[in-house]
Amino acid sequence: MVTPLYEFGKATTADLELLLEWQAPPHVSEWWDTVEPADARDLNDPRVDCRIVSLAGRPFAYMQDYRVHGWDNHHFLALPEGTRGIDQFIGEPDLLAKGHGSGFIAQRLKALFEDGAPVVATDPHPDNSRAIAAYRKAGFSESGPPQDTPWGWILPMEVRP
Repeated sequence: MVTPLYEFGKATTADLELLLEWQAPPHVSEWWDTVEPADARDLNDPRVDCRIVSLAGRPFAYMQDYRVHGWDNHHFLALPEGTRGIDQFIGEPDLLAKGHGSGFIAQRLKALFEDGAPVVATDPHPDNSRAIAAYRKAGFSESGPPQDTPWGWILPMEVRP
């Protein structure tokens, strides 16, 4: 059995300072909503599983997965019950463009499917070519045209087991 490369520790309020630090650089702030930075309420929302991703014990990214049916107006409501949505970013600039994004996404997808998710969906901004490439490499494909949502302009993407 191969040992997983990435660790997904539960994000806690002790991680808020690190998350704020990671959200500041342009490679994150351009795509991640920094108007309302993460707070304790976000980390304790029962609809969302917030994780700090580590490589060899070094925290370097944030990832969350959530119940798409937890919101009445979510753009993925037509997907089967149990579908999970994901969002993430790499906070440490020296680990960008090295395959880690698609790597930890793929590893987390495996766990979500093993836990019974029938579909995993994501919604990058249509201009975020780096994120879209990482999602494609992890197995996602576009599931519709770009669209405006309450969470902004998105490109719907999904993957099935």
